[in-house]
Amino acid sequence: MTNETIAFIGLGHMGGPMAANLVKAGYAVRGFDLVPAALTQARADGVQVVESAAEAAATADVVITMLPAGEHVRAAYLDDGLIAAAQPGTLFIESSTIAVDDARAAHELLRAAGHRGVDAPVSGGVVGAEAGTLTIMVGGETNDFAAAEEILQVLGSRIVHCGGPGAGQAAKVCNNMILGVSMIAVSEAFVLGEALGLTNQALFDVAAHASGQCWALTTNCPVPGPVPGSPANRDYLPGFAGALMAKDLGLAAQALESTGVVAELGGRAAEIYRQFADGPGGARDFSAIIEEIRANSDPTKTDSRGKL
Repeated sequence: MTNETIAFIGLGHMGGPMAANLVKAGYAVRGFDLVPAALTQARADGVQVVESAAEAAATADVVITMLPAGEHVRAAYLDDGLIAAAQPGTLFIESSTIAVDDARAAHELLRAAGHRGVDAPVSGGVVGAEAGTLTIMVGGETNDFAAAEEILQVLGSRIVHCGGPGAGQAAKVCNNMILGVSMIAVSEAFVLGEALGLTNQALFDVAAHASGQCWALTTNCPVPGPVPGSPANRDYLPGFAGALMAKDLGLAAQALESTGVVAELGGRAAEIYRQFADGPGGARDFSAIIEEIRANSDPTKTDSRGKL
């Protein structure tokens, strides 16, 4: 049983299960969220719910934030008083997915106030958060990573120290650019296979064991049937929402522009998911992009078997 107290700010679809797992591991967790339903669930999971983010941080050894975007992290640190409320030397673990530059700026704010910090975005979705099997990409000084590692091991099954401040976010943005591009490619392949007369199961059985194998196919398959646990079998209930993929690919596009890297597929994927998220796709799993691809395909085209 640990005697460390953790302040957990942001108890939504990801943060809520993560906080619950810390409680199960024996940590005293003081939590705050702006959404009443999230607080109700957190309380049921054993989190001590408090009135403000600053109150949660005031007596904490570690502060974890899981928030929607960089502006929310900055507001929590400064406007909501996390940095000012925390005792000197408090370890901050910033697990939101934010821009690399925002992560580095957050590190500077913490350092200037006498605190320690790592950026530690996660991959694995709600299922991984609930099971404690997230992959966690960490950026920060070696000693700060070492201080955070035991806590992170409760939350994830693979913890990777990627480098100095901002390196965790850099790894996350690169990983999700791969994921966005690959989900579009997998979805296009299934729609093409359907047009050519293949069953989805036949294509899956080949590609899942051939050179087309990837996570977007074998774990988050965009068609119902081949992978029973994929969101496609639940009418694309996320999972990982299209709005979040659009946000992450937007961060990738921002990083591409700032570094001068030419990535035509990454940039195009960002455009596709931005358009997808502007409509109903924003609230659906990102694998529902396959329905957009079908809708945009030409139903008048034929092959040797007739119409699509």
